[in-house]
Amino acid sequence: MLSSLKRTHRLAIVHEAVEAFGVGAEIAARMAHIGFDELDAPILRVAAPFSPVPFSPTLENAWRPTEDKILTAVRQLLA
Repeated sequence: MLSSLKRTHRLAIVHEAVEAFGVGAEIAARMAHIGFDELDAPILRVAAPFSPVPFSPTLENAWRPTEDKILTAVRQLLA
């Protein structure tokens, strides 16, 4: 991950868990700690909202990060 950060100078973390207190937050903290000098933009996290997982499959699919949300976030990161 650090070698990718050194090449791109940007970091986007996408995962299905909630954004706060999850694995993505830990990765962001670690990369900010060891790769701070390489960053040209804030670390971006795309994840599920901080709420329980819905029981309905339709609602669960809407709860997860979608392709559109990911693409929008990456475009924002590259702007």
